[in-house]
Parts: sequence; structure tokens; C-alpha cells
Amino acid sequence: MINRNFSRWFFNQILNWKMIGTFPTLPKYIVAVVPHTSWVDLILGVIVRNISGESINFVGKKELFGPLTGWFFRALGGAPIDRSGNKGSVDSMIAVFNAHTKFRIALAPEGTRKKVTQLRTGFYHIAKRLQIPIVPISFDYENKKVVIHPIFNTSKNEKKDMDTLESIFRGVVGYSKKNSF
Repeated sequence: MINRNFSRWFFNQILNWKMIGTFPTLPKYIVAVVPHTSWVDLILGVIVRNISGESINFVGKKELFGPLTGWFFRALGGAPIDRSGNKGSVDSMIAVFNAHTKFRIALAPEGTRKKVTQLRTGFYHIAKRLQIPIVPISFDYENKKVVIHPIFNTSKNEKKDMDTLESIFRGVVGYSKKNSF
């Protein structure tokens, strides 16, 4: 892992970005990162994680974890996920959380780098079933800031919750402006 102080210096002085907010020190939560419009988001996410000093993993499509690149993404804290068919990825993620006393995972609720008009709900259902919070994070390329929003706890009203979460991210400009949420 890259040194925390170097990451902070690089992020602030070279990239000229700011980080607003802090990660909670809770043992389990889901980090919902929006918008996800480019592979550059992974690099930015790794830098932000290094600055925070928190242990946060991520999942990526299984194709990233092939023989040539799998070692690299695993070294960064990644785990492959098979999104083809109906493989029960919510149940799979719940099993991973239940196998650890401390586990945090960063997900892209859009489920793609392409333009979407609403978030997918898998991250929400994982949080709800495990009764763990969601930490919404905005990667605002237009204003060069990463915003770690206050924790969000699910309720019994999924539609209202999803509307609230989507409103946090609406209008934030990603690396690819045309694909931003």
C-alpha cells in the first residue's frame, strides 16, 4: 500500500483535490461511490482509501481478475463478482460480510460506467438485510472534491430511501460528464 502521507500530498498538492468528511470507524458498512464513469475512479478510490487509513475493499467484474491482471486488482483489495445471470450476488455479499467481524466494501450502485437514470438496489438490500449503514461518497470531478456524506441507515420505505440516496448524487459530475448520474 502506498504511504498515507504521500497519498494525501499527491491528492491535495499534485491533483489539487479536496476530501470533505471522514469515514466512520464502524466495523461494517457499505461505501456507495457515485458517479462511476471511468476506470480512473478506481485509482482515485485507492488514493482516498489510503488517505483515510481505513480498510475498505471493492468488487469488480470477474473479467478484471483474469490471469494477467487478477493479481493486481487483488493486491489493491479487490474481489471478483460474477454479474451474469441471476447468481444471487446479494446473498453472496451477505455471506462475505457474515464471515468477517470487520468488513467494509466500496460499490458502484450504478452497476456500470455508462449513463443510468437510477441506481441499482443490490447495495441497499445488502445493507438492509445486514442492518449496516451505507456511506454515500461523491467523486465530483468538476469541483475536484471527494465528499464523504453522513452515514445513511435504511428504513422500511425502500422507495423513499432510494429517492434520498439518489438525490445525494444527482448532478455530481464524474470523470465522463456525459455518463454522470
